[in-house]
Amino acid sequence: MDARKKPASVKVHVTTGEGVEITWSDGHRSRYDFPYLREHCPCATCNDEREKEAARKTQGSGGAVLPMFKPRVTAKSAAAVGSYAIQIQFSDGHATGIYSFEHLREICPCEECGREFR
Repeated sequence: MDARKKPASVKVHVTTGEGVEITWSDGHRSRYDFPYLREHCPCATCNDEREKEAARKTQGSGGAVLPMFKPRVTAKSAAAVGSYAIQIQFSDGHATGIYSFEHLREICPCEECGREFR
């Protein structure tokens, strides 16, 4: 594993709703709000939905549909998965995504990580 994808510190702020804060072994700090993490869920169901959406857009059937109102997603709970990941139960009932630290570093919202890992 890339040493830059190893966390030195992980804080999950469920009660305040602030999201997840990770300091990586190389000193970089990442902050993820819960809606961002829900949108980037790595589970098979969410990956399949993203692929279907991309296919609809490339086929031209992703027309101008008005978005449905969705309440801001929050976290109900979070737990460590061994020493390699965290799992979050979201307010919309979704809880199957296991966020490996490797995945979290790759989806870090900052520009620097975007250039390095995506």
